[in-house]
Amino acid sequence: MKKPKSDSTQNTEGWKNINWREVERYVFKLQKRIYAASRCGDIKRVRKLQRTLMRSWSNRVLAVRRVTQDNQGKKTAGVDGIKVLSPEARLNLAKGLYINGKSKPTRRIWIPKPGKTEKRPLSIPTIFDRALQAVVKATLEPEWEARFEPSNYGFRPGRSCHDAIKHIKNCIVSKAKYVLDADISQCFDRIDHKALLLKLNVNGKIKQQIKAWLKSGAIDSGSFIATNAGTPQGGVLSPLLANIALHGLENLISLEFPSNSSGKVRGSKAKFGCEVQKPTFIRYADDFVVLSESKAVIIRCQEIIKEWLKGIGLELKPEKTRIAHTLYPHLSADGNAGFDFLGHHIQQHPAGKYCDNKNSQGINLGFITLITPSKKAIETHKLKIKSIITKNKSKSQAELIKDLNPVIRGWARYYRVSDAGTTGDFSRLDRILYLRLRRWAKRQTGSTNKGHQKYWHTISERKWVFATRPSSDALELVTYIEVHSSVNDYVKVLAAKSPYDGDLIYWSQRLSKHPQMPSRKSLLLQQQKGKCTWCNLHFQNGDVLEIDHIKPISCGGKNEWENIQLLHRHCHDEKTTTDGS
Repeated sequence: MKKPKSDSTQNTEGWKNINWREVERYVFKLQKRIYAASRCGDIKRVRKLQRTLMRSWSNRVLAVRRVTQDNQGKKTAGVDGIKVLSPEARLNLAKGLYINGKSKPTRRIWIPKPGKTEKRPLSIPTIFDRALQAVVKATLEPEWEARFEPSNYGFRPGRSCHDAIKHIKNCIVSKAKYVLDADISQCFDRIDHKALLLKLNVNGKIKQQIKAWLKSGAIDSGSFIATNAGTPQGGVLSPLLANIALHGLENLISLEFPSNSSGKVRGSKAKFGCEVQKPTFIRYADDFVVLSESKAVIIRCQEIIKEWLKGIGLELKPEKTRIAHTLYPHLSADGNAGFDFLGHHIQQHPAGKYCDNKNSQGINLGFITLITPSKKAIETHKLKIKSIITKNKSKSQAELIKDLNPVIRGWARYYRVSDAGTTGDFSRLDRILYLRLRRWAKRQTGSTNKGHQKYWHTISERKWVFATRPSSDALELVTYIEVHSSVNDYVKVLAAKSPYDGDLIYWSQRLSKHPQMPSRKSLLLQQQKGKCTWCNLHFQNGDVLEIDHIKPISCGGKNEWENIQLLHRHCHDEKTTTDGS
């Protein structure tokens, strides 16, 4: 494969003429080699390849494009006030994107936590620092993806909270267990810098640069705040650094409870009075659970995790840490069976002899496992819907539908692979939504009957659809129940797979089947065989996908299936400049 052109040639051609296909292939080829070398434990080769990728022109321009074009927060400025860059400015940024061991302070902003009065601090680096962090991340991530534990699902490419939930379901589906449901207190703000840098095991300029970012401080309302611990939330590199800091928890439990070939803990009969299976550890960012059939094992896990966390400056949050049982309330510390994890409530319920929930030997288990939205998640969502309807009190039906649909669709997609449809949670939310809309319609027309006649219609064979007047461009309100699918339909990611292993077909297929992928985009992904029709490269996890009209609407194109395609966001931007729209 031909290497990308030299820096001087690229500078003369300009940003718009960069061969992005060649650039992406070159970077990905080096990342695959770093991943393979790390899997083999060849650290010397890993460092050599990382130095090559760090100095690469391709890596620099790709990092700039991700920060200034693809990233959702591309219009958020740091302390220097710079937020939107022209193509020429992007090229100049890439030219000067070298490690210098320095960092400007971050800009501190506060965002509310969902359903709480307290706020979460975000630290926004400058665009230069964001782009340089993207360069370093592209270099370090393949090495650590080869080393990360398989039950770590947070902030990793190709893995999601749905994989963590499915892992829990697989673990308890045939046997009730005790659970340590824990949360690390202020994880991102308290990670010990020395311990993190020691675990990173990098030297020279990269170590100095990462240390500068960690120690850069923040500007909050004009005042400087020193950062002597933690990884700043809002940085490109911060999630990876937090994962590296917490790496080793699963291995810690494996060493404490060594198992034989059948998965039984060695010597468990002498220690616990019976043979027990090796405990299961599942982590998503700073939230984790430990599952075991023995309460003594769970208590021991809590003790060793507490001690291990002290070494990196962290501790468990007492109010969010509990020992519970998945089936029996009297075995839980607080008398409540089940636990909440990532917005889901996971609990087992007693079932009669006619229940078809059986194990592999055909024996009736006597319980069923249900995964539903947590009460807190439902109440927070109901308040969000109420506020949208209240805010649109005097607006048109079309404006109300446009505001409601993204919120309903996004929430329902997140829980689509749960049991929310079968337990009636989605139906209840549809009913509550109808009652709120009926009240809104009555306020608009002065009468419930008039409101029904004006705002609810029959579309095709569906009756009572909250929509604008039936026509080709009618706006319809999406319902929760139509998004539902079964938790059994979701296939968990394979433990040994990584986006850097080069299996592009596997990852593009998973992307099209992701529960939060809109149905239209999912169908286009399958139709296009996982490739962008503009650059002809496979879509990868983390890419921003946008639907484009092949012939623009402004140029006479129609909003029909034959006239739409799926593109990368940057490819969409490039096409828009040339299609006459």
